[in-house]
Amino acid sequence: MRKLLIATKNEGKVKEFKRRFESEDITVISLLDLEEAPDVAETGSTFAENAVLKAEAIMRLTNQPVIADDSGLVVDALDGDPGVYSARYAGLDKDDEANIDKVLKEMKDIPEGKRTASFQCVLAVAIPDKKTEVFSGACNGTIAFERSGNYGFGYDPIFYVPSYGKTMAELSPDEKNAISHRGKALDRLEESFEELI
Repeated sequence: MRKLLIATKNEGKVKEFKRRFESEDITVISLLDLEEAPDVAETGSTFAENAVLKAEAIMRLTNQPVIADDSGLVVDALDGDPGVYSARYAGLDKDDEANIDKVLKEMKDIPEGKRTASFQCVLAVAIPDKKTEVFSGACNGTIAFERSGNYGFGYDPIFYVPSYGKTMAELSPDEKNAISHRGKALDRLEESFEELI
């Protein structure tokens, strides 16, 4: 069975990758499975730059193929914030609840028709002696006025998906993966997966 290293310590992301590759005879491992895996500084100004930084740093460290994900919430009324700072929007400790509280506070006076947002994801695939490839996906929605739902992670409880009439956190894992930003990026990656890996 092949192993695929995902350059993340985010358990929610790891679960999504495992669910996606479980039928492909691939074992997904992450930085949670490596001893003393470093935190790669996300110094890029875009999701793509950060994904490439993480993928290439971990690939050099392990000398094996690596997929890195950088993703986040882009809110139009907040001029694109939280954007690349999504995980640390309310502080360096990556507190999902505090991040949601901050977005809801900043959006409290924004009317329903102006609460558009998107989840965006970029996957970078770094393989020794090959050019790093990048795949992206997006999911459009709006920011809800309050939390709803118990699935998912991050901003899912306040990201409303109009076509389902639910927040991302109210969708089952299969429903979410079918429409999510990460699911769409993975679709594009899978089209080239065998050729790449």
